Amino acid sequence: MIVGDDRHVVLPDLGRYRLGAGRLNGLRCIHTHLGGEPLTLEDLTDLVLLGFDLMVAIEVGERGIPGSISYGHIVPENNKGEKWQVHNVPDIGQLDVDFHALIQSLEDELARTEASRSLGKKDRAVLVGVTAGPAWKAKESLEELRDLAISNQVKVVDVVLQRTKEINPRFLIGKGKLSELALRCLQTGSNLLIFDNELTPAQVRSLTDATELRIIDRSQLILDIFAKRAVTREGKIQVELAQLKYLLPRLATKNTAMSRLTGGIGGRGPGETKLEINRRRARERITKLNWELKQVRRQREERRRLRNIRGLPVISIVGYTNAGKSTLLNSLTKSHVFVEDRLFATLDPSSRRLRFPRERDVIITDTVGFIRDLPEDLMEAFAATLEELHDADLLLHVADASSPRLEDQVKSVERILRELNLERIPTLLVLNKIDRLDRDQAVALAKSYQGIPICALNPQTFSHLLAQMERLIWPSSSTPLTSEESHPLRSQAIHSSGGNS
Repeated sequence: MIVGDDRHVVLPDLGRYRLGAGRLNGLRCIHTHLGGEPLTLEDLTDLVLLGFDLMVAIEVGERGIPGSISYGHIVPENNKGEKWQVHNVPDIGQLDVDFHALIQSLEDELARTEASRSLGKKDRAVLVGVTAGPAWKAKESLEELRDLAISNQVKVVDVVLQRTKEINPRFLIGKGKLSELALRCLQTGSNLLIFDNELTPAQVRSLTDATELRIIDRSQLILDIFAKRAVTREGKIQVELAQLKYLLPRLATKNTAMSRLTGGIGGRGPGETKLEINRRRARERITKLNWELKQVRRQREERRRLRNIRGLPVISIVGYTNAGKSTLLNSLTKSHVFVEDRLFATLDPSSRRLRFPRERDVIITDTVGFIRDLPEDLMEAFAATLEELHDADLLLHVADASSPRLEDQVKSVERILRELNLERIPTLLVLNKIDRLDRDQAVALAKSYQGIPICALNPQTFSHLLAQMERLIWPSSSTPLTSEESHPLRSQAIHSSGGNS
């Protein structure tokens, strides 16, 4: 029994008495209302966030006599969009409900829902965006977050955007919206909340404590994708390094057992907490990985030196993720670099030899795709890979011409290239996937962006691109462009294609 006042009752951390698919907390909260009001929205919010079986309010009059009773419980997902049901009875004498059977049937239905949806063994997630700025910009960012989640084999159940005048420093979102998210996850069997915003370690802890769900943000999702896709030793080192740098300030736990001292021989005195040990080990691992990365960088520099001795020009393909860079590399060089229609299909750089019609060769390299708001630690970790761009004689900036976010994607890549001090290198903008546009759209985009329109799946569209590449690499020996090369869309037929260009 907890005594409060006429405004609120402070509840301690009650923990979870029961665990399992579709199980509620196993606790029912019965409290008094002194103002003659039924269950409030705040009561129902606590019902969800604290996982109570029931929230019950008993009205009490001025003379201390109990009056009407209202009780509420959550409901499974339904067509009406109901979150909970609230019932009222005039007095305790008319309260004739088998609460045990009610809660048992509710949990059975929640468990069936979760079991049926977990057959695919995919994480089920609700995506969350919070903004104090324009809604359209936040919606576009959430669409990209959806693509990232799907690329990481996550089932996206729902997307929620909250516009707010002021960001909540503790939860990022309001308590009412947090209650809705927790209930939505319970109703749909979701086990994951993915925030489009960068979360602080304190916010992650607060959100986890409040919802008992896994909480990650955009940066952590990107890091997880990279961890799954890295193939080479260098790629794996870079990803692990980025993950450790990201996780180091977030190494915290609410488990009190973690604060025990080590003690024992060699551990006399105050000793270290388990948390401090984890942090120290993380720092030691970061130091070791940085050393290994330096060794890999030396090997890369040696390969680059040998390549420079041969005097072969270098072309690097850059661009937004999933713009079709690897497909273009394959079509230009008749190679078989892995290609898939998803974000970050390519993480490790691939180099191939490209021969021009005049028996002149270049080295052409595919690089990891860029994305807006790429985690800073990930940019730092991939510095060795992106360093190779500084030796390029030409950059091919490949953009997805069919993307509704084309302008933002082009600007994001240009911004990253400036941050890497690569604006001095000649760059060709290549507008890929014109097979998904009609002719007038392709002509307008090529004129507006001063880009070269191609379909990476169709080498017949490459004549203008190859001519421009040759002109920029060997300017002194290049012949003037033909009319077809100057106006590639005049002579080429634009065919639709179902593949990933």
